[in-house]
Amino acid sequence: MTTDLGASLDHLTLLAGLQDDFLATIPAVDPGTRVPWCGRWRVRDLVVHLARIHHWAAGQASRRRETPLGRGPFELVELYGTCAAELRDTLVTLGPDAPASTLLGPGPASFWHRRQVHETLVHLWDLRTAGGLPLDVAPAVWADTVDEVVTVMQPRQERLGRMEPLPAPVALRADDAGRSWSLGGDGTPSVAVHGRAEDLALLLWGRRTADADGITVDGDRAALDDALGRRLTP
Repeated sequence: MTTDLGASLDHLTLLAGLQDDFLATIPAVDPGTRVPWCGRWRVRDLVVHLARIHHWAAGQASRRRETPLGRGPFELVELYGTCAAELRDTLVTLGPDAPASTLLGPGPASFWHRRQVHETLVHLWDLRTAGGLPLDVAPAVWADTVDEVVTVMQPRQERLGRMEPLPAPVALRADDAGRSWSLGGDGTPSVAVHGRAEDLALLLWGRRTADADGITVDGDRAALDDALGRRLTP
């Protein structure tokens, strides 16, 4: 299982680029557009959500309680731009080794560099896909999204009692990134899933189904469906 994908990525630089792309896309998509893979959300809800998450994460990184943003309504470009800059400026000022509150307990502020890259990436995909717009992100970045689910998110969900342990691991292989993982432990996998890193990341985050073009399933499909039906991510 790969556990060090993030070592070669400059997450803070990636975060800035993804935030800029998200900000630039907001005016290009009708705020009333549905985001069907996010329940009842419309684009306006998506933008406000990510802005709030950036604002909250800045507080977590600096170990302070954030000031509530209020209920709105908000001017979406202004709101997102302000919260994105707040997060980025906070992380730069703190430096990667500053003590922070993280989803795993006390840890370095660099935890939020990676976490917010993948929060922003998935929601940038949401925004651009809802608007019928393409998104081109390197396989290595999507592979790091997969790695975060496998090594951070899913184990945390299990530890918090939000999901039961999987009966057997699910093998994942990102063909375009040359990376592989074992979701749910290191035993003998019951099923193997192959595809592009992007497809695997979106599968784990509930944006793709196992029937999507480019995804190949070998083994116990029922075991895969069972795994994907659980709360792998918050």
